[in-house]
Amino acid sequence: MDLLAAPEAQNPLLPELAEMVVGGFAFLFVLFFLGRILVPRIQKALAERTEAIEGGLKKAADAQEEAQRALQEYREQLAEARHEAARLREEAREQGAQIKAELREEAQAEARRLIEAAHAQIEADRQLAFAQLRTEIGRLSTDLASRIVGESLEDEARQRRIVDRFLEELETSSDAQAVR
Repeated sequence: MDLLAAPEAQNPLLPELAEMVVGGFAFLFVLFFLGRILVPRIQKALAERTEAIEGGLKKAADAQEEAQRALQEYREQLAEARHEAARLREEAREQGAQIKAELREEAQAEARRLIEAAHAQIEADRQLAFAQLRTEIGRLSTDLASRIVGESLEDEARQRRIVDRFLEELETSSDAQAVR
């Protein structure tokens, strides 16, 4: 019966004093262990992780800014290159027109020179033909006159005078007819 009486003496909701002391020391030990050793390590790990994340974000932001600057610089260079290409095309077009004009001018000068040379050659050939014709007409006239007159007109000086006089009369008569 003693056994039955002992449980009645003790309240099941109230722990024994020895358990409370041991439980308190265990709680304080765990609190001390957590507060002094684990919490600083956890906070340090969290701080490192936060710094790593923030550093990564900062690096990403810096990289994005650098990419924006590079993109802007690329666009500026592209615009400058397009402007330069347009300027070079315009210069090439102007140079092409200038070269074309120079070649046209040179071709026209060469054509004028060739025409003048051809005219000079024609004039020289005409003079030569006229001189040969004059000589031939003189010889034929002398032969004809010799046959008509019946005497030889072999004297060269005399022959030239007769031919010159005859040709002058022909020119005079042809000029007179041309005026009429």
